[in-house]
Amino acid sequence: MTEEKLSFQAEVSKLLHIVTHSLYSNKEIFLRELISNASDACDKLRYESQTDSSLSEGDSDFRITLKVDKDAKTLTLADNGIGMNHDDLINNLGTIAKSGTEAFIKAAEASGKADVNLIGQFGVGFYSSFMVAEKVEVTTRKAGEDTAWLWTSAGEGEYTINEATRDSHGTTITLYMREDQGEYLEDMRLRNIVTTYSDHIDIPIVLLGEKEENLNSASAIWTRQSKDISEEQYKEFYHHVAHAFDDPWLTMHNHVEGVIEYTNLLFIPGTRPFDLFTPERKNHLKLYVNRIFITDDCDEVIPQYLRFVRGVVDSGDLPLNVSREMLQHNPVLAKIKTGLTKKVLGELKKKAKKDAEGYATFWENFGAVMKEGIYEDFAHQKECLALARFKSSNGDAWTSLEDYVSRMKEGQDEIFYISGENLDALKRSPQLEGFKAKGVEVLFMTDPIDEFWIPNVAQFEEKKFQSITKGGADLSKIKKDGEDKDSADKEDSADKDGVDRLCAAFKAVLGDDVQEVRSTDRLTDSAVCLVASETAMDRNLQRMLKQHGQSVPDDAPILEINPSHSLVKKLVDLSADGTSQTIDDAAHLLLDQARIIEGETVPDMTAFAKRMTSAMEKGLV
Repeated sequence: MTEEKLSFQAEVSKLLHIVTHSLYSNKEIFLRELISNASDACDKLRYESQTDSSLSEGDSDFRITLKVDKDAKTLTLADNGIGMNHDDLINNLGTIAKSGTEAFIKAAEASGKADVNLIGQFGVGFYSSFMVAEKVEVTTRKAGEDTAWLWTSAGEGEYTINEATRDSHGTTITLYMREDQGEYLEDMRLRNIVTTYSDHIDIPIVLLGEKEENLNSASAIWTRQSKDISEEQYKEFYHHVAHAFDDPWLTMHNHVEGVIEYTNLLFIPGTRPFDLFTPERKNHLKLYVNRIFITDDCDEVIPQYLRFVRGVVDSGDLPLNVSREMLQHNPVLAKIKTGLTKKVLGELKKKAKKDAEGYATFWENFGAVMKEGIYEDFAHQKECLALARFKSSNGDAWTSLEDYVSRMKEGQDEIFYISGENLDALKRSPQLEGFKAKGVEVLFMTDPIDEFWIPNVAQFEEKKFQSITKGGADLSKIKKDGEDKDSADKEDSADKDGVDRLCAAFKAVLGDDVQEVRSTDRLTDSAVCLVASETAMDRNLQRMLKQHGQSVPDDAPILEINPSHSLVKKLVDLSADGTSQTIDDAAHLLLDQARIIEGETVPDMTAFAKRMTSAMEKGLV
């Protein structure tokens, strides 16, 4: 086969430019990333060999080797893992199918610098080789195949692929080091890097020289006693298993014995992984059977709403040749899933109680995902509700439902909330005005999942959830602080008969555009607002479904008017003489104004502009 010259995917080319032309303070992580990839390759072959022993025949003692050639200025890393074929090289090294590379580039450009931490966060660790190497060669042969391949690139937009020779399966990566990176050709430097970052790898890492030297302890970290593992060792294993550069926010290591036996070493990341909200909602726990890697793509090991958890689960109660189909219906795995869920939720409860500030950071990162559990996991719904935190009109801090209920006003028997996409916009919503005036706290629901779990749950501690953008939100029975229930201060409102007359006139003008026009006590500063009827779909949910092309019931909103507003009182006076063009224009303008505040589109912008111009002309006369 003649040499094949190919171009990198456009996003990969951008990534390589960032990597090779930026100054990093921690370039040594390139070795950690390559060792981690080599370890994964050995794990995969060890698993595949359980069902086809011929794949590793003659070379089944897995190990990773490092070799330095100072004269040639090369560092070579080799493994005898699963290897790659021609197509694998293109898919794995020339193209990033997932969104990791593009997300990395956007983050780097947004920050104005290519922070090395981003490399791990976005799962593009192989390309860190070009921080220290001016050229990289990858010689590889896939287990079960006879042909080897050579991939070569200088990281400048192109790479070549040629047929090659390799005695056995696996991958050899040769780095031609840059002139100023000679430190990585020193044995002492390599020993230090491996000990710091990769001691936990359960495959021997061997430095080749005059004599072979093992650089790591080569034992699975999760099999050790927690008292024998330092915080730094836990941290570096997290970096390896999660392919991440941040520090874990929470570490959970325990051994379970009983009807079934398993060990788990789990981590909750300190930052939000880039793929947290992908449609696939994949979890990333690695499943082992007696320290033999089985899969890192098993939705049956932990609920999808805990997919941010990283780490390993190892059990001897599963068969080594377990298939994907068997995993889906395995009772042992079902019990492990229940145990892991209980463990994670329990540890989160402890953390929330002991460290409210730290828990708030966790919730900012993963709260939107945790709420999926309220909707999906009926067995743990109460636990998920107790862990949930919300922003509210009570201040900037996060609050729990339990704390909200403890602050409820006299006469209040509902948990009031308002939902929307933007927190700042919700804080300015007219519907809040009456609640603020009476000191009634309102929760802000800004995650799309809120529209689904709230109807599913309906109440908390026998307190019903009530949207303040629906007609059923009643403030009349709630006592304001310091207010005498029998002699509450009355606002200077227009007379009731006049307000009823104006509402009827507005309804006649607006017709089917509104279901009803009525007076309200929920407004103090604004003249009008829109609400949905008690039985209709919440207005935010209607907007959200429409944005996604879903059909929604054609329920007209209710237009509520503020009888204490000076504009409304003037319109009440005008309506005493019957309908007029002014009343007609005012009805349409106020409806359009309410739509705009809600973030909706005005149906007839031309008519709106004409009415606004006319109203301004009259006001300037």
